[in-house]
Amino acid sequence: MAQPKVVIVGAGPGGLAAALQAAKAGAQVTIIEKQAAVGGRTSTLHQDGFKFDLGPTFFLYPRVLEEIFASLNLDLWSEVPMKRLDPQYRVSFGAGGHLDATPNIAEMEQQIAQLAPQDVGGLSRYMSDNRVKLQRFRPILESPFQRLSDLMRLRFLPAVRWLRPWRSLADELGTYFSDPRLMIAFSFQSKYLGMSPFKCPSLFSILSFLEYEHGVFHPYGGCGQVSQRMADIARQMGVDIRLSESVTGFEFRGRRPVAVQTDAGQYACDSVVINADFAEAMRTMVPDHLRRRWTDSQLAKKKFSCSTFMLYLGIRGSYDQLPHHSIHIAKDYAKNLREIEQDFVLPEDPSFYVQNAGVTDSSLAPAGCSGLYVLVPVPHQKLNDETGGIQWDEATRQRFRARTLEQLKQIGVEDIEQRIITEKMITPADWQSDYSIYRGATFNLAHGLDQMLHLRPHNRFEDLDGVYLVGGGTHPGSGLPVIYESSRITCKQMLPDLGLDCQFIHRAQAGQGRSTQSGAGANTSNGSSTTSVQGLAPGHTPQADTVDCASPVAVTKSGPTNKALVSS
Repeated sequence: MAQPKVVIVGAGPGGLAAALQAAKAGAQVTIIEKQAAVGGRTSTLHQDGFKFDLGPTFFLYPRVLEEIFASLNLDLWSEVPMKRLDPQYRVSFGAGGHLDATPNIAEMEQQIAQLAPQDVGGLSRYMSDNRVKLQRFRPILESPFQRLSDLMRLRFLPAVRWLRPWRSLADELGTYFSDPRLMIAFSFQSKYLGMSPFKCPSLFSILSFLEYEHGVFHPYGGCGQVSQRMADIARQMGVDIRLSESVTGFEFRGRRPVAVQTDAGQYACDSVVINADFAEAMRTMVPDHLRRRWTDSQLAKKKFSCSTFMLYLGIRGSYDQLPHHSIHIAKDYAKNLREIEQDFVLPEDPSFYVQNAGVTDSSLAPAGCSGLYVLVPVPHQKLNDETGGIQWDEATRQRFRARTLEQLKQIGVEDIEQRIITEKMITPADWQSDYSIYRGATFNLAHGLDQMLHLRPHNRFEDLDGVYLVGGGTHPGSGLPVIYESSRITCKQMLPDLGLDCQFIHRAQAGQGRSTQSGAGANTSNGSSTTSVQGLAPGHTPQADTVDCASPVAVTKSGPTNKALVSS
């Protein structure tokens, strides 16, 4: 039997994970990536000696990727050095006060006692309940969904009562905390699913639980380094990764692609895995008449996540008092969300997130310097035939940049402007035009109950034959852990379809051959953990190239430079 040919469009985390598993099963795998580097949105941005994660900065719930590595007879903790953060992040409130989120629950209860004494004990109840909820939901998050009746499978029934479709995430957290600041502290993650906690389904209370129970990790070199290591391993397994090459479409035989067409040639295929932004890939790669469910007109009607305004700032010196991760919540959070989701205007008092990774990892900036990654949730882009929306002309870009830098004073960053050596800005318009993300919606399709499970694009794509999906646009959804999970769900369908064995995936998922260091992902009394790799001692970080940051340096500014279909 000839070796099946699998072509993967996009070298994002889902595409890389799928490539590893398909290669292990015996497929001939080719990845085609338009960017000059792997990782998609989980890649590393290099500028003037600084390194930034382009997108994701939190590495959560390592269990999924650990099991994928175990299925390859590899140990994640030996391949990718990481440190578990404590505190995980700081949440500060425009309404007053802050929390240093630690996995030490007793210490968290003490902080809650100072902030909202009436809510002491609520966190312990929250953790206990969500430990059960995650256990009940794991089979759903790890299985394909083709139709509503799939939810009625016997192993899924224990999770049904936890769905509570009548209850929002905010309502759910209101059963544990009466202080609105605490509700927000355990629900702000929903914004990155494209929904406010007042509309997000209650089942997503497990998001914060994953952080406190299983840890927030920093991979040394950033999350982009995880993608790079996966690509290195894939190449060692025989995967052909074609960089700086654009997919232009497919050659179809009926509804089945038999070849992938690029600006450099053509690749015969038995199966295609799409890891590009789902909606944009459909719009640009697949003729509309071949799509039955996910046509252009139907995509235009779907709900999409917010977008982000990004600043990547290389600065002279450091902010040692600033934690690795900081989240600031606007004083009027409901108004902030309404401006983003309903009014489609730039927030007057924006919430924001800052990564100050230099306090953990000195390899990301030249000596004497550090990098700040700044993210502000903002509305996604309107389509051309829709009214309203934000025009990101140069004046708007600079006004919102100034507003963002002013906001940083609320977390103690007072003198940022004069310390900037180099910077890069990405707006929603840039995400859309230069990174080929539909509507600039960086977190993909929103995650309401009307766009989840069988109502999300299927992993075995229902509109075409021999086409499979991985990434944030398919089940289970957005976020690195579930994107990795999407690759397992897809491979457990695709490999048997190709006549290949996938039992190695099931065995690793069942814990056979699991890393002996898997405890690094479990909760500990102090919440701190490090792992070593390739001769690095725990806690050791490689050094960046030496640049004298005490000397005057001309400020370098840049916008996006690669017009790429970025993998999700």
